[in-house]
Amino acid sequence: MMLNPSIFKAYDVRGVYPGEVNEDAARAIGAAFVAYLHAKRIAIGRDMRLSSPSVAAAFIDGATSQGADVVDYGLIATDMLYFAVARDGHDGGAEITASHNPRQYNGIKLVRHEAFPLSGDAGISDIRDMIAQDRLPPPSASRGRVTTEDVLDAYVTHVMSFIDPGVIRPFNVVLDAGSGMGGLVAPRLFDRLPCRTTRLCFEVDGRFPNHEANPLIEENRRDIVAQVVAEKADVGIAWDGDADRCFFIDGTGEFISGDFITALLAEAFLLKHPGSTIIYDLRASHAVKDVVAKYGGTSLMNRVGHAFFKRRMRETNAIFGGEVTGHYYFRDNFYADNGFIPALLILELMSKKGHSLHDLLEPLRSRYFISGEINTKLLSMDAVPAKLDQIAARYADGEQYTLDGISVEYADWHFNVRPSNTEPLLRLNLEATTARMMEEKRDEVVALIRS
Repeated sequence: MMLNPSIFKAYDVRGVYPGEVNEDAARAIGAAFVAYLHAKRIAIGRDMRLSSPSVAAAFIDGATSQGADVVDYGLIATDMLYFAVARDGHDGGAEITASHNPRQYNGIKLVRHEAFPLSGDAGISDIRDMIAQDRLPPPSASRGRVTTEDVLDAYVTHVMSFIDPGVIRPFNVVLDAGSGMGGLVAPRLFDRLPCRTTRLCFEVDGRFPNHEANPLIEENRRDIVAQVVAEKADVGIAWDGDADRCFFIDGTGEFISGDFITALLAEAFLLKHPGSTIIYDLRASHAVKDVVAKYGGTSLMNRVGHAFFKRRMRETNAIFGGEVTGHYYFRDNFYADNGFIPALLILELMSKKGHSLHDLLEPLRSRYFISGEINTKLLSMDAVPAKLDQIAARYADGEQYTLDGISVEYADWHFNVRPSNTEPLLRLNLEATTARMMEEKRDEVVALIRS
């Protein structure tokens, strides 16, 4: 069968529906997924996209044709699927979702036993090749059974177990689910808390009638920012489409970078579990490792990507890991990422300290000045190694790491430049100890990359 190979990404399957990702693709991937894992029983869930019911049905058809039983959890967030796979001991699981992508997209996130992700390096490329080379095993003599199950109540109880609800103060909170899966879960959590909430885009609707469910893009935050400022709210919380990531707005309407949230979540864990190990991504502000050191923990820098984080957390028994893109991982959540546990932990930290989110962040914002991610497209993939070599030579007097792209550290500033997995793109993240130096060094490195 011919599938567009570009739909097989580093961490999932994704493309435009129905031209790239469609029912035929899902049926083949479902069969190949079961064959690759030698799975006897898998879980499946789907997001709110209009094409997700038929894509899920086709995936189930492919999976059961190989003899695997399928437990269909229905309309659920991605991190609910991870929970179901790990809790119920499935051999693997699939969530039909295109995450934060616009509505014309769909896709599939795939995990094996214990919700460990398949990736381009391990699993996704194997499934792609099995289909492309027509190596799918023949259908099983007996088709697998399909049963349905509801996991929402158990999931909500699990997420609530990360905090003491009794300490939460009656904050004024603005929530934006972006018409995505956050609208299914967030009401069940916040109905149990004393916070006063304003709830935007909570109707689960795959047409995204208000804005796309990608809070990293500024225009998609306009509604929540305006509401936070108008209400003088203590905090705003927004989710992406499949609700495995959450994003924070402080009371002034300012968007909070994921590395600062990682630092606060590290503090929250170390207050409860002194001496724990925290993993952070190599793009992150030094705020993370400094906060971890302040509270007596161990911090470990890691390469970007959820498969790498989840493996390292298992190896080191790390209690928490955070990426600057808003993926937060928890040991006691089967090492998986989750979009609701961070929201509760930040509210609990605000409550314990008696501070607004803006106040909690002030010590970080006054010491760490970050560029945000700056992308530069090169002429071709062949140009990427030469450009990285050029950067390494230019900054040879700094301390260098090549864990993922190139990282260079000086006493008062540092940066990472890493290539995209899929296109000739370099991504710069830079930090300095003053705003002026950050701007100067940012412009200097960007000019070198674009020269």
